[in-house]
Amino acid sequence: MSALAVAHMYTYAKGSNRNSTTCAYLQLHEENFEVTTLRIDVTTDGRHAEVEFTTDWQKDAERRDLTINSMFLGFDGTLFDYFNGYADLKNKKVRFVGHAKQRIQEDYLRILRYFRFYGRIVDNSGDHEHDHETLEAIAENAKGLAGISGERIWVELKKILTGDHVNHLIHLIYDLDVAPHIGLPANANLEEFNRVSKNVEGFSPKPMTLLAALFKVQDDVTKLDLRLKISKEEKNLGLFIVKNRKDLVKATDSSEPLKPYQDFVIDSREPDATARVCELLKYQGEHGLLKEMQQWSVPPFPVSGHDIRKVGISSGKEIGALLQQLREQWKKSGYQMEKDELLSYIKKT
Repeated sequence: MSALAVAHMYTYAKGSNRNSTTCAYLQLHEENFEVTTLRIDVTTDGRHAEVEFTTDWQKDAERRDLTINSMFLGFDGTLFDYFNGYADLKNKKVRFVGHAKQRIQEDYLRILRYFRFYGRIVDNSGDHEHDHETLEAIAENAKGLAGISGERIWVELKKILTGDHVNHLIHLIYDLDVAPHIGLPANANLEEFNRVSKNVEGFSPKPMTLLAALFKVQDDVTKLDLRLKISKEEKNLGLFIVKNRKDLVKATDSSEPLKPYQDFVIDSREPDATARVCELLKYQGEHGLLKEMQQWSVPPFPVSGHDIRKVGISSGKEIGALLQQLREQWKKSGYQMEKDELLSYIKKT
């Protein structure tokens, strides 16, 4: 029973205290639960709710978004289920409590929560089924998401991207005109997304790895960042994939297909270069190369500026140029040339 929904285990009445929520956490049978107060929404503006505390379990359930999130479990195992959430959970259905339009207008982020829980609850068998009223309510109210903070949207969108049915849900987000209000490009490359969503199945891609398939140019990543305030790491990964998803493939030698990816890591000064390349290989569906890349240890370049000074070269500019030349020779050797062999190359030139 404990996995059915968030547990709401105690009632805490505060009269007209509307500006705070009492919340605590506990662990039962190695499962974590958020324990919160029973509340009634007094006013809502589509982003926030002003609440009053209550002792009425049903009133609290009425303000929740989805039926599967409106259940309560008592310490004695009693299930309080006012909107048939348990039946919906067993039948793999995601429904709003009451009228979808009303629930959405209380908090427009519930649109994305609907998609997120659909990807979590609905199994992979059969056709996708959505209640017509629900889809209509989402389409009519999608513009309300424009007033929701980017940070909140990004939290939900990442969970959608890492859940099931991601291809179906992203298409639905575009079909219902939700995309432009959450920072996604209007002219997205949905064909590329179809291809990439198949490539990454079973390989646990990062959310940005999959999302990057929608972007045609790097500027799309920049615009997404302006809207959603994504992390620097996520932005850099998106920029990297959009820039290199074709260039590294073009540079690939059929006899050494992993070599361009390894060279990129060798040349990069970024500490997460290998991780980025692995995400790119997931994106491209290069699962064999991905396994090789994950097992590859980056070899250290054996020559330093100090080594070059010891052979009589003191100019900083010349040392830099020679280091680059030696690095290219070392890469051509498959990273096999050792220090003495590389330094002897200087003497020959």
